[in-house]
Amino acid sequence: MLRRRNAIEVKTPAQLEAMRAAGLVVRRALTLVTEAAKPGVSTAELDELAEQTIRDAGAVPSFKGYHGFPASICASVNEQIVHGIPAKTTVLADGDLISVDCGAILDGWHGDSAVTLAIGSVSAADVALSAATEAAMWAGISAAVPGAKLTDISYAVQSSADAASAASGLGYGQIVEYGGHGIGREMHMDPFLPNVGKPGKGPRLEVGVTLAIEPMLTAGTNETIELDDGWTVVTADGSRAAHWEHTVAVTADGPWVLTAAEQD
Repeated sequence: MLRRRNAIEVKTPAQLEAMRAAGLVVRRALTLVTEAAKPGVSTAELDELAEQTIRDAGAVPSFKGYHGFPASICASVNEQIVHGIPAKTTVLADGDLISVDCGAILDGWHGDSAVTLAIGSVSAADVALSAATEAAMWAGISAAVPGAKLTDISYAVQSSADAASAASGLGYGQIVEYGGHGIGREMHMDPFLPNVGKPGKGPRLEVGVTLAIEPMLTAGTNETIELDDGWTVVTADGSRAAHWEHTVAVTADGPWVLTAAEQD
């Protein structure tokens, strides 16, 4: 039985296993998309590949039709931060940076994950931006332990991003209006998980809590603009962005990354 404490749903071990199965479907789709993402490939082709992979596994894409979203992945290229809509006319070119967000529903349970991919030869600055974002995600994941407070994750993400920003000498923008979330029978559940914040705030984490942890960094401003399509979010200054995400379960043995590959 699902339980709610302090607005966070708690899953049983069997339910976590079901979420792991959904997470592996997402991981398979993102692995194939990563392999296919090359110069000359359109984001629509990547979307078709992800959807077919998900459906072949007996699952359903989480995103397609969600509040009217028209695709199975979000494909956000260069200055696009999140929610980019795949299109035949969006053809990847050498030097592009693309964030791919993917979700799947298997037997009623959701998995949600995102990666940022370098297309061909990208700049060292773009590589560093993506690496800093991924590192911030893993820092947040490490803080998802029993007894911690929700914003301990936020603080870990922010601290990692701050350190990378200082080391880069460039300064990274940290997106604050978009963040992580609870996940389970629904894709987006309470609580909202900000990517910045002081530690020790919010609900206490316990075994069985599942969260999507997803930092977003930019090479410039943290100000965003939503395009006229009602979905795509871009940096206000045109700087490039990166987005990484995993679905994570809090367990007695530490964080269990439900959308990681078996060997991760």
